[in-house]
Amino acid sequence: MESASSSLVAQDSFLQRTLGRLSSTQSLKLSAEEADPVAIVALRRYLSEPTDGQNQEQQLDSYDVTITDRVWRAKCFLHPSLNQLVNRNALRTGSDISIRQCSFVYNERRLGHGFICVEKVECIAEPSAVLPRISDVSSLPLLVKQGMERSADLQGDTPLQVSRKHYLPLWNNDDPEGDMWSPAQAAAEPVLDVSKVALLSTLESSFRGSWKPLPILVKIIHKSRLRYYGKFGQRIDYPYQAYFEVADQSGCMSLVLWNELCLEFYQRMTVGSVLYLQNYSLKQSYSNRSRPQMDHHRLRNFSSVEICLNLRNPAAVITVVSQKAVPPQWGLPEAAYRFTSRSELDRLPAGAACDVIGLVTFVGRVERVRSKGNKGPERFWTYRWVHAVDGTSNQPFILELFSSSQPEIFNQICPMTYLVCTQVRLCQVEDSPPYLTSSCETEIFITGYHKGRPYLSDPRVKSFIQWTKTLKDNMILQKSAVGGHYCYPPPPQRFVQSAADSPGQIPLIAASDLKRELESLQYREHKTVALQGQIAAVHHLETTCRAPPVPDFSPTACFISTDKRRHESFWFVQVPDDPPASPSTDRRRADPKKRRIQFSFGFYSCLMFVSQVLTNNPKHLSGSARLSLLARPEHQTPPGEREEEEEEEAREPAPLSWESSRWSEQRRRLSEHLSEGGAHKSSASRRFSSDQKDGLLQWCNLQPSRWSPEAAAPLPPQPCPGHLQLTILGINQQIAIDAAFLPVVCSDDPRAVGLCQDPHDNSLLSFLSTGLLCPLGGATRGRGLTLRESEEILATALELEDKHVVCVLDLCRLDADEVEVLVNKVYRVTDATAD
Repeated sequence: MESASSSLVAQDSFLQRTLGRLSSTQSLKLSAEEADPVAIVALRRYLSEPTDGQNQEQQLDSYDVTITDRVWRAKCFLHPSLNQLVNRNALRTGSDISIRQCSFVYNERRLGHGFICVEKVECIAEPSAVLPRISDVSSLPLLVKQGMERSADLQGDTPLQVSRKHYLPLWNNDDPEGDMWSPAQAAAEPVLDVSKVALLSTLESSFRGSWKPLPILVKIIHKSRLRYYGKFGQRIDYPYQAYFEVADQSGCMSLVLWNELCLEFYQRMTVGSVLYLQNYSLKQSYSNRSRPQMDHHRLRNFSSVEICLNLRNPAAVITVVSQKAVPPQWGLPEAAYRFTSRSELDRLPAGAACDVIGLVTFVGRVERVRSKGNKGPERFWTYRWVHAVDGTSNQPFILELFSSSQPEIFNQICPMTYLVCTQVRLCQVEDSPPYLTSSCETEIFITGYHKGRPYLSDPRVKSFIQWTKTLKDNMILQKSAVGGHYCYPPPPQRFVQSAADSPGQIPLIAASDLKRELESLQYREHKTVALQGQIAAVHHLETTCRAPPVPDFSPTACFISTDKRRHESFWFVQVPDDPPASPSTDRRRADPKKRRIQFSFGFYSCLMFVSQVLTNNPKHLSGSARLSLLARPEHQTPPGEREEEEEEEAREPAPLSWESSRWSEQRRRLSEHLSEGGAHKSSASRRFSSDQKDGLLQWCNLQPSRWSPEAAAPLPPQPCPGHLQLTILGINQQIAIDAAFLPVVCSDDPRAVGLCQDPHDNSLLSFLSTGLLCPLGGATRGRGLTLRESEEILATALELEDKHVVCVLDLCRLDADEVEVLVNKVYRVTDATAD
């Protein structure tokens, strides 16, 4: 509070000055000179309060932001007009902002309560200049308006809008968020009277009659993730629900934990826990929900009723009993598992549930996808892809792991850890290995969280641990990676557009809708769309992630400049009517009228191209393949300087590119060219290193809701590997978009798993269709496309001239101003059909 620290009063404080000025004005506008930077140390989300005239479709999230100027802390309300900055991660913890307009808002329904409302800000992209000078942000006093000191209690771990009692996770609704959630703790060892307990079998038979519930003694055998069912205008303080499957010697039944009890017991009630329950109620089971597959338990399943635990009406009494206090004579069944090895996975039917254990070799970045069928505001699932091996196959487990209400584990998955996933469902993929996706009942555990888990006694778990003792860490590390773009399963061999929306179908969108799709992307949101049109231009990019400006050259010219700084020296090659064959394979022939190709690359590469023309087409020696000097240098370059220029040319190769013969004309007629997308430094995966573990995890996880001084230092920059940048022209030739193509070029790329590796001729179209270089290089080569490889591939680009294709694009907003647009696959129109 303002009077709490007299030693700080003498220090200059922007926040204190601003609060003082708000005492005499309703709204305060600040100039750039007046607005000192403040740092964001916390950003908290909750469901907004309804206002007059607002309906469910207009509901918004609300955000409280805690800022500091190094002298004070202030918890402020973020005006809804700034929500988009949060949604795109432009306004984020650990960064500085400059407040340009704010006001003080009083709570009209409560005495002595008010807060600062931040209405306009300028986000500062550079690293924070405020936070490095703070040793302990929690020790800074909290700034409260004079006379409202009691409001400081409300500015703890509860929202500023006092009708809301709790915060939500920043990026999903599935995880516990805030200090009010009771952590897992040691179970009690009470003295219980179990002489009069009811069996689950008697509950089903007595449900519809008049009965007095006796205590029950059960063991948890399955646990679901949290479900948040809060809605706009709803007056339930803690709208949470969690399902458990519990069992005794007579069978198993579903149990539902409701509302406030979730905060107290959800993290304490784990698989294997024994519960002594009193004052519970029974309800008819809700049929439209996910259920675990439990036939391997060999227990009778009482599915017509479910046990309900509420805080009131009646007030349930829950006792979590320590395993040490559970005698064998209670006869409670053991939690059973169905561990499946990778070698057995292919034989399981689609949709089968299993448990797996493996050594993690790849962890993808955390992404978000919009929840389907959700009414009201958009809600998101968070998920990541993981590879894990168990020594029974040369193929890894491919796991699509959604948040399982275990954020402390989900955010710590990294290579070299032992991963256990329960109740994952098998998804079969045509022409690719199957993958496993998490269900509502999936739990995940990694190294450091296995102690005391019931599965440790499973023979398959013991066998896996013995196998890992034969491994060498450095061999695993060489094959481990984190982050980068990853999408599975790969698109099918044929593109089929169905009249009805079927699961997994890639939507075919109009080019005019693409801009809206890109603009609507929120932070780390992933979408896959298809676009039909033609490829108008291709560029090879070596160490940058954006295409350089392409001069409007003559479409028949292939030229270089030997020295762009000192003089002009150009060589001209007119491509013959019959283009050269590929250096490695025979290419299919294109229409002679359309055989025009344009390159701009290094002197050595141009000579190689000319050599290929003359070697493969000797009949043109005196015909259309002619070499002429268009512009001579003003003076003869001395030999020493020529060598220096050649070395510099080798170090800095000019970009290699191809353009359609009509692209220059088509470009002038475009209504819009969406050129902001492409590949970014975060698009490529990184090698895992134990020394950089914290930084790598921070890099591929989502932005945290609270800043921590222990946050890892940013990773050193990693250039984007060599790749192709495509310009795709919409089928009506009104809109074009730039998209990057990051091919798989080596066998240890995580994306190589699951791709069809049938031999192909490395023509540009087959390259874009398969997504990989043929053959793949070994683990020792780099993960980018080399200039020489691009030269060979682009030599076949003529087959793209005016060719109608369907391009599958992966879209993801990596950060505020970084939108990733990647080409996943290109179909010939003959490989695309409509039902």
